[in-house]
Amino acid sequence: MLVLTRKTNQSIIIGDGIEVTILSVSGDKVRIGIDAPKDIQVFRSEVLSKVQGEAASSAAAAATANVDEELENLSRGS
Repeated sequence: MLVLTRKTNQSIIIGDGIEVTILSVSGDKVRIGIDAPKDIQVFRSEVLSKVQGEAASSAAAAATANVDEELENLSRGS
């Protein structure tokens, strides 16, 4: 992990075209601005984790439903 010290209104550049700017610092909170191309998705990590967890739960539930349905079909066929 690269650790940098920046002041308000200073920024860093990531790759080609992603700029992260420190907008303000107040106590233990830092407001940042992210300027990135439209095709780059930017998420807060806690939101992304929650969405990924919900997607995994949905996929697991769908797989379980498919297995239950197949088992039911097999039992009807015997």
